Amino acid sequence: MTAPLVAPLFDRVAIIGIGLIGSSLARVIRRDSPATHITACARRAETLEAVRRLKIADDTTDDAAAAVKNADLVVLATPLSAYAAIAAQIAPALKSGAIVTDVGSVKEAAIRDIAASLPKGVHFVPGHPVAGTEHSGPEAGFAEMFADRWCILTPPPDTDPAAVAKITALWRLARMKIVQMPAEHHDRVLAVTSHLPHLIAYTIVGTATELGQDLQSEVVAYSAGGFRDFTRIAASDPVMWRDIFLANSEAVLELLQRFSEDLTALQRAIRRGDGDTLHDWFTRTRAIRRSIIEAKQA
Repeated sequence: MTAPLVAPLFDRVAIIGIGLIGSSLARVIRRDSPATHITACARRAETLEAVRRLKIADDTTDDAAAAVKNADLVVLATPLSAYAAIAAQIAPALKSGAIVTDVGSVKEAAIRDIAASLPKGVHFVPGHPVAGTEHSGPEAGFAEMFADRWCILTPPPDTDPAAVAKITALWRLARMKIVQMPAEHHDRVLAVTSHLPHLIAYTIVGTATELGQDLQSEVVAYSAGGFRDFTRIAASDPVMWRDIFLANSEAVLELLQRFSEDLTALQRAIRRGDGDTLHDWFTRTRAIRRSIIEAKQA
């Protein structure tokens, strides 16, 4: 277990949005930096009540500007569509030298919607901890969720290196592996590894809901592993994923076009009884699974 720091990375942290990711990060800070004061901010009273019951923050508020007062670190863990409004709301209350980061899955949108509102002297380090489950809310969080997963940081070229180093140290506290890349590259990579798979899952499960009632009941009763995996992915937070697809539409649409072309080629092979094409395709894709297992990301 990671030993508590001699001195905390941050004296005061404000987490705006205390769902799965935000509450998991709060638990990490509670575990490994107990001297850090945590303020949790959320819109819903029941969410804040859950935070108090779980004792994962020192105080709670539904006022984002009040939450960030005197904070050394502000973490935006809300849906992407809320970023611009929250950044504008908190900007006047941020102290000089504060660091703002986020956990969103689309980094060009994060930079566009947050950075412009922040005052001079406040540092913005966009981040994306690539970890999670299909569950949501503060009860769903757990500190170990981040362990051995990747956190991608996408700081713009003029970002203060000391601020980047502190955010790197924060996610290392959560036992994550850290990598940096340009925001545009991140968004293209995540379109492949996360966004398109979620879109496919939502589509397949949605198709099942359009079947006749007798078929629907049998689909549920006899679900094989593949369909069960799709339903798990498709159970993810609909607000979050709505925002991701709208914010990363260019990369997702480009990839969706390529996927559609590949699907057409497989459809043609099946229709023509072309077993060689199918076998070659399935052999190549099997190798990807093996490489994921070897990278310990399975």
